[in-house]
Amino acid sequence: MSTSTSPAAMLLRRLRRLSWGSTAVQLFILTVVTFGLLAPLACHRLLHSYFYLRHWHLNQMSQEFLQQSLKEGEAALHYFEELPSANGSVPIVWQATPRPWLVITIITVDRQPGFHYVLQVVSQFHRLLQQCGPQCEGHQLFLCNVERSVSHFDAKLLSKYVPVANRYEGTEDDYGDDPSTNSFEKEKQDYVYCLESSLQTYNPDYVLMVEDDAVPEEQIFPVLEHLLRARFSEPHLRDALYLKLYHPERLQHYINPEPMRILEWVGVGMLLGPLLTWIYMRFASRPGFSWPIMLFFSLYSMGLVELVGRHYFLELRRLSPSLYNVVPASQCCTPAMLFPAPAARRTLTYLSQVYCHKGFGKDMALYSLLRAKGERAYVVEPNLVKHIGLFSSLRYNFHPSLL
Repeated sequence: MSTSTSPAAMLLRRLRRLSWGSTAVQLFILTVVTFGLLAPLACHRLLHSYFYLRHWHLNQMSQEFLQQSLKEGEAALHYFEELPSANGSVPIVWQATPRPWLVITIITVDRQPGFHYVLQVVSQFHRLLQQCGPQCEGHQLFLCNVERSVSHFDAKLLSKYVPVANRYEGTEDDYGDDPSTNSFEKEKQDYVYCLESSLQTYNPDYVLMVEDDAVPEEQIFPVLEHLLRARFSEPHLRDALYLKLYHPERLQHYINPEPMRILEWVGVGMLLGPLLTWIYMRFASRPGFSWPIMLFFSLYSMGLVELVGRHYFLELRRLSPSLYNVVPASQCCTPAMLFPAPAARRTLTYLSQVYCHKGFGKDMALYSLLRAKGERAYVVEPNLVKHIGLFSSLRYNFHPSLL
């Protein structure tokens, strides 16, 4: 007479089969070791990783960043003090043609003396232009000083080397020189003035609007050359209103409201999943191919990339200008914006029709115009500038922090 096997006995037999050599146990141990031990140990100081230990490192890293920025500001000051002026034998800018292809307009206000943000930006642009050589002869540096007071020492120093437009120099202009104007509207009006001055002064093909705390990356000119002469000849990119060169690293994760990133995230799993499966099958000496194991490694790789930080994997694209990605833009932020000349003129018209205030800055105004006017805009990944300013020109910040 046979007796039925109890559920408890069946469960016990199944547990006994889960030896250390079983696939389920191995993958479970791999998951625990990766996400519970190795990744936290390796990434606890990565600022834009989910494993970042904010309470342990943020204050110290913020102070170290400020000290380094002070040193770089002093170095930039010495750089210009030792550089011959534009009347000397080594001018900081050159004009190979009367009509530049690209005008690099740096918008500056006087803030936080000692850091010399605008000197850091201009000195880096100058170094990169010198390295670029004849390929960048159609590039023109242009400084736009929108400081109301006359105490902007760095702007005065740079006027020896770079053409400068001073919005408030001894005139009561039509751009809202009204003390009652809120700071967000003033910032927008300053932006309009600088963009319009760039077009009127040089009539270029492109205008790159750079805020005075956005230091260019080493690859900025080769990448722009590739994007503007090759990629932006494509029909869907040709008529874009603007191209953003920066998006905050903290907003670059896959779990974000931009649907294009979800597709990229799935693509990461589809690429790394089969590769990791093949490696595992080889090391485990298992024949054939397993779809469940591939699904596991796809999800494993997607989780690892997201938790470590998409920002750090984007850095791999710096290997070549052709690897840089161009995706639809989101609303934040405006440290570096590239405008084709026709689009810049449309932007001037659009911005004159909106009023900025707290909660609706110029970045949100520009983004809101895309849908309202049927325009398109894009952002390049990874970033082509580094945002070094921890002190905002719009808000008082007594405790600057990297996050």
